[in-house]
Amino acid sequence: MTEVVSWGVLYFAFPVALASITADTGWSTTATTAAFSAGLVVSAVAGVPVGRWLDRIGPRPVMTAGSVLAVAATVGIATAPTLLWFAAAWLVAGVAMAAVFYQAAFAALTRWYGPTRMRALTVLTLAAGLASTVFAPLTSVLLAHLDWRATYLVLAVVLAVVTIPLHALALPPPWHPAIDQPGAERADVRAVVTSRPFLLLATALPLPAFGLSAASLTLIPPLTARGLGAGLAAVTLGLLGAGELLGRVGWAPLTARTTPATRTVLVVAGSVLAVALLATVSGPAWLLVVLAVLAGAVRGAGTLLQATVVADRWGTERYGSLAGWFAAPITAASALAPFGGTLIATWVGGYPAAFAVLAGVIAAGGIAAWAGTPRQSAAAGSLSGAGDRPDP
Repeated sequence: MTEVVSWGVLYFAFPVALASITADTGWSTTATTAAFSAGLVVSAVAGVPVGRWLDRIGPRPVMTAGSVLAVAATVGIATAPTLLWFAAAWLVAGVAMAAVFYQAAFAALTRWYGPTRMRALTVLTLAAGLASTVFAPLTSVLLAHLDWRATYLVLAVVLAVVTIPLHALALPPPWHPAIDQPGAERADVRAVVTSRPFLLLATALPLPAFGLSAASLTLIPPLTARGLGAGLAAVTLGLLGAGELLGRVGWAPLTARTTPATRTVLVVAGSVLAVALLATVSGPAWLLVVLAVLAGAVRGAGTLLQATVVADRWGTERYGSLAGWFAAPITAASALAPFGGTLIATWVGGYPAAFAVLAGVIAAGGIAAWAGTPRQSAAAGSLSGAGDRPDP
């Protein structure tokens, strides 16, 4: 519930409200979108200390504080008198995102459910995948009756009523720190985040994240250029979201039959294939729709890859701290993807060529990820410990 509402208000409402914001304020689309993207970049940076706090004090206080801050930021967005104020409010929202989006929820479920975490993570991402389904039309309905400022104030109320009490009252309060000595914890985490496998993976996986996000968010122009009507192109983009749900449903069976290294290779290879085909296939329309669904499925699987890659390789006890470092470049890459995809298309002379470049970027990330895969089961070292035992 809280992931659906948090993602819906802080992320998916913005693209629906963008035209109304720019029309009412006179701010350029580029500047307005840059403020939103800056918030996403801040969430990537803030994820590092937030992950450390999650390990030490647990998700209840962190996610509750994040919800309170998110409500304040949403009110700030709604009442912003100037573009500078608007941008500052999105920077505050970025800090809140780090505390209420997937990273915090993944940390909680990974620690709570231990070896059975996969089912919990799958259910969570399936539910959160409905955020756009619920909040895109809800925001549109609100905008039909209210201006964008009143719409964001209503959304702030929804955020407050749903997420604050659920985070404060419904999350289990006991949280046993991974270890009792913060200094030793920092040393252990530092040993992992400076190791060659971690650095290679943390450098590699942002490339597929960037490539898939850029291809997904710039999908409509190449589809319309190949003869699809605007309506069908928009439906195809929506079906990409449905494909994400398929990828998440298929992740658990894939996990049961493959190793972490194999799953990483399969997700990256599927990403390369999907984007490369979108770059080269000109039709018919039904085939382009199928390819968009394929790209969505790979992207959905990639979300769960990001959720599990740290615990699979380095155990669950320091998950929050390690995942904070690991997710930061991935989140930043995804935040830069809309601008980056458009920029690449401008440089290379069109979206088909841009998609070919993006496929190459994803492939480069796959090679680096393979090079960063530990070759021994002991790679987790002392950090694994009893990490796959659920906390009492």
